[in-house]
Amino acid sequence: MSMTRQAEPAVGTPPAPGPGQRDGRTAERPLVLRMLARPEVGVFLGAVAVLVFFLVAAPAVRQGSSMATVLYQSSTIGIMALPVALLMIGGEFDLSSGVAVVSSALTASMLSYQLTLNIWMGVIVALVVSLAIGAFNGWMVVRTGLPSFLVTLGTFLILQGVNLAVTKMVTGNVATDDISTMDGFDQAKAIFASSFDVGGVQVKITVVWWLVFAALATWVLLRTKYGNWIFAVGGNKDSARAVGVPVNLTKITLFMAVGFGAWFVGMHQLFSFNTVQSGEGVGQELIYIAAAVIGGCLLTGGYGSAIGPVFGAFMFGMVNQGIVYAGWNPDWFKAFLGVMLLGAVLINLWVQRTATRR
Repeated sequence: MSMTRQAEPAVGTPPAPGPGQRDGRTAERPLVLRMLARPEVGVFLGAVAVLVFFLVAAPAVRQGSSMATVLYQSSTIGIMALPVALLMIGGEFDLSSGVAVVSSALTASMLSYQLTLNIWMGVIVALVVSLAIGAFNGWMVVRTGLPSFLVTLGTFLILQGVNLAVTKMVTGNVATDDISTMDGFDQAKAIFASSFDVGGVQVKITVVWWLVFAALATWVLLRTKYGNWIFAVGGNKDSARAVGVPVNLTKITLFMAVGFGAWFVGMHQLFSFNTVQSGEGVGQELIYIAAAVIGGCLLTGGYGSAIGPVFGAFMFGMVNQGIVYAGWNPDWFKAFLGVMLLGAVLINLWVQRTATRR
């Protein structure tokens, strides 16, 4: 009887807190800690600091045309950084994303030119090929259980070799032929590579697409069941599978999203320059991953946002162009990139420890 009476308070309703007291279970953390818990806060502050620095160090950046160039450079990175970030939140990597961009552009260009088809046929086939590459990467990862680092490294090497060998075999050169006179070129260029005027400044259409994709990715992450699945499989795939999350489907579709991004950026490059160099794209995958990491995505998965990589890509574009406008040696860009990446990782670690500290 005595033991029963002693156990009753453990299962009963705890006493209400007295006047001026808070229940420790529901006490809110300070606003600053709650803000720091957001993955994009650190990179936003970093982006503001970089912008202010180059506004002071490089007066040319203050011109509207210069800022339009910065935004254009940022958008070409940011469009790919978004699906790469979603994949990282889902706990995986894709090292083939850089050369996959070139593979998509080569497919559309050579198919249309060599078969004298409307350019839209090449665009559609390139989309199918890009999605198939993403699906293959995802299927290999979930089927074999191998780390995505190894699987996509293999795909990276395959695509790099195929891009160069097939282009030489088909065109006799390392670049594709000029497609600017083909049927459908003008319509495709208007969608993927046109510009529009804003206050006398020419702004690339990719800036608009970048912001649209960022808004869509944010909505998917925060407002849909699929977004919950992404966080779940990145946090703990076994626990996610135990509660009914389709882990394999989620991972495969995330790799296919990277394929879609590669297709879109590849089409932009094709219709901007009318031709494609088959050896390009190597190293760009590291830029995309770095933009996602700087944007607050963890290498371990399960944490991140779609807004963070937007600011991460902006920092890349700002540094890349800011160095030029400041008249510095552009060879320093990679050094700045390394400093930003290392700094972002350390800041993310500090933010997480601070935000979870009681």
